[in-house]
Parts: sequence; C-alpha cells; structure tokens
Amino acid sequence: VSYAQEPVSPNSATSSERSSAKEASAGSDRVILKVGNLQVTQEEFESRIRAIEGQGGDPEKEGASAKNRRRLGDDYASVLMLSQQAVANNLESSPEVAHQLAIARMQALSDAEFAALMRQAQPTFEEVSQYYSAHLSDYDEVRIRRLFIWKRRKDVPVLSSQAARTRAEQIRKECAAGTSAEKLSDDLRKSEEGMLDREPLTFPLGELSPEMEKVAFALKEGEWSEVDDTPSRLLLIQLVNTDRKQLGQVKSHIETSLQGKKMQALLDDLKKKAGIWMDETYFGTAATPVRAAERSGSKPQSKLQESAIKGERNKEQ
Repeated sequence: VSYAQEPVSPNSATSSERSSAKEASAGSDRVILKVGNLQVTQEEFESRIRAIEGQGGDPEKEGASAKNRRRLGDDYASVLMLSQQAVANNLESSPEVAHQLAIARMQALSDAEFAALMRQAQPTFEEVSQYYSAHLSDYDEVRIRRLFIWKRRKDVPVLSSQAARTRAEQIRKECAAGTSAEKLSDDLRKSEEGMLDREPLTFPLGELSPEMEKVAFALKEGEWSEVDDTPSRLLLIQLVNTDRKQLGQVKSHIETSLQGKKMQALLDDLKKKAGIWMDETYFGTAATPVRAAERSGSKPQSKLQESAIKGERNKEQ
C-alpha cells in the first residue's frame, strides 16, 4: 500500500514527456508526399497549405475530413508537378514568368517588413493606460429612455400639439409616481398615441445625434427633457444614469488606434528616408489623400494598392 501511494518520480514524468515530444516530432518529419525525387514532410505540407489557402485549408483544423485532406494533397501534388515541369522547360527564364516572380518577391518582402513594423508599433500597456487616462470623457456613456408622442402617423392625425404635450406631461408624472416603464410603454402602444422604451438604451459618446447628445449628457439622473418637436411627433428623453467604460472594455480599441498612429509615423519616416520622388508630368501633382475606407469602396484594388494602404487602414481603425 505504501508503494502504491508514492508519487510518480520526476524522472518518470520527464521520460513520458520526452516520449510524447519525440512522437510528435517524428510525425511532423514523416514524409507524406513525393513528386519525382522531391519529398514533402507532414510539417512542410501543412504549413504551406495554410500559407496558400489560409485557415480554411488547414489540414489539421478540427473537423477537416479525410476527403478534404486528400483534395488538398492532390492539388498540392499537381502544383509541385507543374512547377517542376516549368523549371525543366526553363520557363522561369521567360520574361513573363520572371516578371511575375519579381513581383511576388517584392510583395513577400513588403509584407514581411510591414509585419515587422506592426510588431514594432505595438503599444505597451503603459501607453494604453496613459491614453485612457488622458481621454476619460471619450468613454462616457448614457442610459436613456425615449418617449415619442405621435401627432400624426402615416398622414393620419393622432394628437394635437397641445394634446401631445399634455400626454407627455402625464407620462412624466406617472413615471415620477412610481409607475413602471413597462406598464407605461404597454399603455402607449395600445392607445397608439406614442412609444416609450421599456428598457433604457445605452449610448456611448458620439453615437447620438449632436442635438440629443448635448441634452442627454447635460441632464441629471431621472430628469426628462424635450429634444425635438415636429409636425408629426414630440420627442422627449429621460436620463436613467451615466457611466464610463472601463479600461478593459476599450483596451483593444485603444491598442488598435495607437498602433495605427505609430505605424503611420513609422511609414512616413521611412518614406522621408527613402527619398521617394515622383515625376509630376507623369503622375500629376499631389492630390488630397483619399481615405483607405473610401478607396476600398470603389473598384477592386490591386495587390500593390492593398500593400500600400495597409498602414492607412490601420490608422483609421
């Protein structure tokens, strides 16, 4: 019994771990595909397929069927076979293929440098915290209820202007007396005289219209205020409470924003050091910069455009 209760020795655990690691290594080094004299290991195949097709073509991805893996293997074998044949036929020396290879190399190097700069531009936790502390008001939010009183709906009169104000005042008094918002909302809906939010809605700073935001953030908790009065309806809001998003809630957004700004600064500095010159008789004079979001909404982008505006897109996020 005493021997049975003894813990497993560290040496035994280490030996087991070594065995598992050895098996995993042997699996990744196992040759799983041959095309002529070229051998492809499992690790090479899986990493290259991921690079070519993304996660959607990951042979190791959970749920990947044997049929899909076979299809990927057949496709990859065909690509290797054709590329070997192209080399045998000396096609890599042809002007067209040489041009494509040069473009692919430039793109790969550009992407590699861009990834390195992105890592360099990653903000520290201290930078994120400092930014948050310096912009606290940017993360304020309000929880409000909206009260709509209809004067006219679908060209059909509902309440006169005076009757609408009287109805709104009645709801405010009932709310102050303790009548639940759910009951008031249901009563309004049944009478078809208006609409009241059953549950308060949360709006961060910047999401409301400028007029409504100015009113909402100036109210005290529980207060009502008229926001709009049109021929068709009367709109009032009640401030339920104010709040502020915590650092943990906005950390990723701040990181993205700071990384974009740092990235843009790095790219601008590189452009200055690179001594870029453009013939204006060919390219024309410098135009007003087009935001990446607007550029991407026009015609499809070329690979060169996608690479060139990466930093701008990150800056806008």
